[in-house]
Amino acid sequence: MSALDVLCLDIEGGFGGSSRSLYESLRHMAPGAVAAEVWCRRDGPIRARYEALGIPCRVAAEMPRMNSLPRASRNLVGYARAVREMLRLKPFRTGLLAAVQRFDLVHFNHEGLFLLAAWLRRRHAKAQTMHVRTMIPRNTFGRWQCRRMQAANDRLIFITENERANVEAMLGHGAEGAVIYNIAAPREGAVAPHAAVPRDARLKVAVLANYAWIRGIDRMIEVAEALAARGRRDILFVMAGDMSLRGRLPGELGAIAHSGGTLADYAAKRGVAGMFLFLGHVAEPETVLAACDVLAKPTREDNPWGRDILEGLAAGKPVISIGRYDKFVETGATGFLLPEYGAASFADTLLQLDADRALGRRLGDGAKARIAKLCDGRGRADDLAAVWREAAAARAARRAA
Repeated sequence: MSALDVLCLDIEGGFGGSSRSLYESLRHMAPGAVAAEVWCRRDGPIRARYEALGIPCRVAAEMPRMNSLPRASRNLVGYARAVREMLRLKPFRTGLLAAVQRFDLVHFNHEGLFLLAAWLRRRHAKAQTMHVRTMIPRNTFGRWQCRRMQAANDRLIFITENERANVEAMLGHGAEGAVIYNIAAPREGAVAPHAAVPRDARLKVAVLANYAWIRGIDRMIEVAEALAARGRRDILFVMAGDMSLRGRLPGELGAIAHSGGTLADYAAKRGVAGMFLFLGHVAEPETVLAACDVLAKPTREDNPWGRDILEGLAAGKPVISIGRYDKFVETGATGFLLPEYGAASFADTLLQLDADRALGRRLGDGAKARIAKLCDGRGRADDLAAVWREAAAARAARRAA
């Protein structure tokens, strides 16, 4: 069987979960199954990793992206800007369309590329697939986006059952595609702890994400306040990611954002700066996990899954998150899944782990076992390659007919 030629379009460049997930999929594919080329919207550390695998990778900073948002006003502004970008970037579109002719299939690594997918679909006869990695908001714009995604792509690939159910609810019918969990492969050999994280006896809580209101990262400040109110300032929150405050935020957060501040400024304002270590972007989040005892994801979306959680579990760290979907985070098995957010309950959980370090190790062992079963590298990469081959074969049959 000859290799399938696949062009992968990535909205990142190694700075976020979707980019790392695509890399892991391509890294674990069976030799000779796929001949891939990757275009990244941003330059970043992932390029060197692709080069080490012999996978061509280029930066295409002009790549337009847009995802539906919860607020109607922001959608209107965002889509107006996205349409202007699409019209302005004729050289990029022309070059991309010419490049597509060399491939059997184009894979869009994030649903934020759906406008580009729709534009391409009308101009070539090759197969197209798209990864759906977030919970698209259920509003008029979200429903329109889902319809365009389904029409533009031969198959949709969902990272969990939740994204699939969300899209199907907005479509009003089933979606053509498959659920394939992201790969989370433990690093081979020992991982050196991040040098900036102190090696002391404090319980260390990792947060791996760039700041966004929906991710709830600012809630860690409230948890720290709850701990401090009990006289417990001996827990360290290790924050890895860009903590710039963006968008229209409420209260003190909004005021700090307006003045160009960061989450570190908010922690200082609330009097808990000493309980936080802000690392900024970390190219190797495994080093942060190696230096910490637990991973926290205080999401406002009730989505206890995603790249940060999978990597935390794969590193053998218990995870604390919020929601009801317990495929990955399960109370008493791989961590603690809180049904709803509360600073006091979050603090209670951390204190429990601090008091019983053996419990954390047992949960960490369960986390590793869970990931080995659900997120196996070769298995999930084979699943993705199978979807790609199926989509390409179906498109070729349609052209022949």
